[in-house]
Amino acid sequence: MVALTDAYALDSRVALRPEPFGALAYHYGNRRLVFLRKPEVVSVVRALAEYGSVADALTACGIEERRWPSFVKALDALAASNVIEERDHD
Repeated sequence: MVALTDAYALDSRVALRPEPFGALAYHYGNRRLVFLRKPEVVSVVRALAEYGSVADALTACGIEERRWPSFVKALDALAASNVIEERDHD
């Protein structure tokens, strides 16, 4: 389960292709194709590696705190699909 204090990054085997609705994420290892249906989620996923925690990435992307639970839920699904992976804290 993704927590706000965890550090994540886009898996190095995943390619993001921008789309009008958000992006397509293709994992070259497991061959999964995942839809990221919100441009804001794409921004957060791209920013994760730059910050020491999910909360820091959400803040940096300008996501209102009241919306964080829905983003954590989306990130949890992306972690389960191996689109993002947990990393050591900086």
